[in-house]
Amino acid sequence: MHANLPRRGPIGRVAVAASLVVAMMLGGGLAGMVGGVAGPARAEAPIAVDRLEIVTAKARHGFTVEIVDTDETRAKGLMFRKDMAPDHGMLFDFRREQPVWFWMKNTYLPLDMIFTRADGTILSIATDTTPLSEATVPSGGPVRFVLEVVAGTSARLGLRPGDRLVHPRMRPTF
Repeated sequence: MHANLPRRGPIGRVAVAASLVVAMMLGGGLAGMVGGVAGPARAEAPIAVDRLEIVTAKARHGFTVEIVDTDETRAKGLMFRKDMAPDHGMLFDFRREQPVWFWMKNTYLPLDMIFTRADGTILSIATDTTPLSEATVPSGGPVRFVLEVVAGTSARLGLRPGDRLVHPRMRPTF
């Protein structure tokens, strides 16, 4: 599960976290959350799949990405998956720039998390995240997107902050 607690101050974060815990304890899981209240599980909507390019100083690299842009799909992320192809990833779209925090609870794959501004510029990269960890991984500033890829991808591509992701949802500034 990926945590992105909204900027509501410490009390708001505790309330959101408490709601999640209560829903999980009641057996509804995150899929059973409806407006912050436990409810019947809903059928999951299909996740959009698209192409994205990572542009470094030396090359362009194509990836197939699943796009998650709702609270429900972002909360599930890559949980419970056991493998992912080296040229695949998951693109989280928060629809506006904001600081975000992720965790690896129920995520079995070690990942690189690429925190990206609305224009596609990479702000920061968390490499080799620890599977199943509940430690938070912060973005380090406001971002709109997070691209999760197999751990080691950032090193393999020579990816650095300032490099770019190219996708139709990203609007470059000139």
